[in-house]
Amino acid sequence: LTHLFKKFHGRYGYKRITNELKKLGHYINHKKVYRIMRELGLKCVKFMRKSRKYNSYKGNVGKVAKNRLSRRFSTPIPL
Repeated sequence: LTHLFKKFHGRYGYKRITNELKKLGHYINHKKVYRIMRELGLKCVKFMRKSRKYNSYKGNVGKVAKNRLSRRFSTPIPL
């Protein structure tokens, strides 16, 4: 397990190491791999998934038509 972790320069977490072990023919549960990595102090720090805040901003949606009839689109100020 440690040689796989070092082989990928500490970029692989428990899920990817489990997949690599399966490719090598060692069928081991991902929970067991996670537990062993935690006990050995192996933690993937170089590769982290980025999470973003929710942002509903869409920018300028649609198109404003040209004022070809020279209409005044302002309302009169009440007295």
